[in-house]
This record gives sequence, structure tokens and C-alpha cells, in this order.
Amino acid sequence: MNAIEVKNLKKSFGDFQAVQDATFSANAGEVLSLLGPNGAGKSTTISMLSGLLTPTGGDASIMGHSVTKEPELAKASLGVVPQDIALYPDLSARENLVFWGKMYGLRGAALKSRVDEVLEIIGLTDRQKDHVGKFSGGMKRRVNIGAALLHKPDVIIMDEPTVGIDPQSRRHILDNVKELNRQGMTVLYTTHYMEEAAELSNHIAIMDKGRVIAYGSHDELIKMVGQETRIDVTLNAEAEKILDAWRATEGVARIDSLDGKITALVDDSNRVLPRLFDAASKHGVRITSVDIQEPNLETVFLHLTGRALRD
Repeated sequence: MNAIEVKNLKKSFGDFQAVQDATFSANAGEVLSLLGPNGAGKSTTISMLSGLLTPTGGDASIMGHSVTKEPELAKASLGVVPQDIALYPDLSARENLVFWGKMYGLRGAALKSRVDEVLEIIGLTDRQKDHVGKFSGGMKRRVNIGAALLHKPDVIIMDEPTVGIDPQSRRHILDNVKELNRQGMTVLYTTHYMEEAAELSNHIAIMDKGRVIAYGSHDELIKMVGQETRIDVTLNAEAEKILDAWRATEGVARIDSLDGKITALVDDSNRVLPRLFDAASKHGVRITSVDIQEPNLETVFLHLTGRALRD
């Protein structure tokens, strides 16, 4: 049985289709990342999985329980870490966890024991009596994660948990995800950071404009672009002066331009790069920097959409 099963899931707001026929699954005990830019439909998708939004069409299940037909059973197997902090700033870390533990039905010695365990997991035992309002953004997110773990869910959903936090807290959260998964928990992790998806995931579903445009393991997704190499280039002139000439250059598969940087997918950087320099020279454009990267998840996104995976 899949821990998470999503089939042709849809969500519309009037004429706007936020999620269109999303289909993916996660085996029990694996990490599945939803990877895509802001506005891709990731948060809307997990809002349907967690019961906050009713699907317009299709269905999904958590531990075999349909989110449309058995919503209470589906939610009982689920822990959710929202993107926004869902804590009381005037309460301590421990008081927040006690509150949410009671909301899950925990009482007495079982509640105290579980709060102690969760504080240890999130690395805040020594700060448990401090008010959350005094915490850094990263520490607040760690308490947010702790609240979702109190009832020992089979599946935990984390919505962009590392956005806007310091590198140390980000590292702590990523290590938490790995440890929870090592203990057998299934994790659905949404992110627009390709390096997080690559590091954490057994499988990755790439979303764009409400659709799942690719699904597979990291290696399977990279194979989609074959041996294409990504070249990032900056110029001393407006990109429009050279884009058409570069698109017509032999060996160039795709060209994308955003905020003064041009990204090209090429079949062989050793052969193509001199051609790009030659074309730039003929158009009076000077290349000021070049960065060559082997295929990665951003290359996959560029290959599929014709644009880079950036905010």
C-alpha cells in the first residue's frame, strides 16, 4: 500500500485552475518532494491532502484512506507543518507543544513523555521554557515541526519549512527530515530549492503551473535531459540583442533569459561555447561571466518548461 496516493487531483478557483490532474505517489517510509517555483500549485495540493481544501476533481489517499470519502481517518494518520508559523508567541516552546498535544488527545504522563521526546527531536530541550516570540525564525519552524510530530503520525507533510531561515537552522531541519525518515516516517516535502529535493528525496514530483510535469527518482529525472549541460552567462548588454542568434546556434537546445542572466542548455559545452562567443562578438555583445554546470534538477526543469527554476 502506498502511504500517499494522488490521482488526477484538481482544484479550481472560479476560472483559475490551481491544480490540474496531479498524479503521484509515495511508498511507506520514503521522502517524496514536490519541487517547483512559487505559484506552481504545491501548497494547494497539500492543502487538499490535509483536508483544508476540497478537491474539484480526482482524489487522494493517506495510508489507504480517501481524503474525500474518509477525511477523518486520513487526517488521523497525518501531521502537517504549514508554511506559516502556527504557534502562540506568548507561550513557551513546551507550553505550545502541550497545547497541541492536548488537541491531539494526549493527556497526563503520555503527554509529558511525548513532549519531552519531541523537544529532544527538534533540539530545543534547553530552550523549552522560553517564549516562542523570542525565538529566531528557524527555531520557530522547529517548534512548528515538533507540533506536527506529537501524535506520531504515519505521514508528515512539510510545506517549504526552510524558507527565510538561517543556514544553521536550515541544516537542522534537513537533518530532522532525514532522521524522521530513518525511523520509518513517510515525508511529503514541498520546496523550490532543488538542492533540498536532491538531498532528501527517494522520489521527486516536479510541478509547474498546477501540473505535475515529471515524476521519478533523482537519477531518473536527470536521465530525461541526457548529456545536456547548462551554461549560465551574463552580458554587458541587453540579452535581447543576442538571444535569437544563440537560439539558432548549432548544439543549443534551449535558451532562457531572466534578470540579466541567460541560461542555455547545450549538447557539448566544449564545442558550443566558442560558437556563443563568436556570435556575441558579431553582435557587439561582450560576455562578462560564464558558469558551466553538469545536468541537475534545474536543468530538468529548463528542459521541460523552457525556463529556469527560479522565483
